[in-house]
Amino acid sequence: MGSAGPLIDVALIHYPVVNRTGEIIGSAITNLDLHDIARAGCTYGVDTYWVVTPDAQQRELAGQIVGHWTQGYGGGVNPDRKQALSRIRICATLDEVLQGVGDKWQQKATVFATCARPASNTVGYADVQSRLRGGEPMLLLFGTAWGLAPEVMAAVDGTLPPIRGCGEFNHLSVRSAVSIILDRLLGDR
Repeated sequence: MGSAGPLIDVALIHYPVVNRTGEIIGSAITNLDLHDIARAGCTYGVDTYWVVTPDAQQRELAGQIVGHWTQGYGGGVNPDRKQALSRIRICATLDEVLQGVGDKWQQKATVFATCARPASNTVGYADVQSRLRGGEPMLLLFGTAWGLAPEVMAAVDGTLPPIRGCGEFNHLSVRSAVSIILDRLLGDR
């Protein structure tokens, strides 16, 4: 993509993630996540939206959906959707994402995880905004199911603060979380 704005990518991780009991699982790709996160990413200037799953059938399904909207009939009738979904790259592992981001920007990106729970390595939004404005390349990791696996969380450079509403309930869809976080980091204030 090579955007002129901040050097930022997002990755939606489907494995390794955890289920409600903390077991490591792989989750299914959803059509809504592909569309809505791509549209939010396009709105806020995200360069690449990485979709990560080791499951070959899930990658094939995602490729068919993206292809319909970027090369097929859907792209012809909805050019805005084509523009947004053209940012999607489908890969098998987080290591592939890290390699792709490093190759693209010719340097290692700072990797931030997102989590609904507080973490010991939390970095505030103002700090991350400042680093983005300074030209630091960044990769934001979002987990599906009940969040990123502990091994992913342990390997990142920092964790963004959890999104908090006004009550006890705190289980947003990943699509909503991506939109809120992108707005906090890149929104026009």
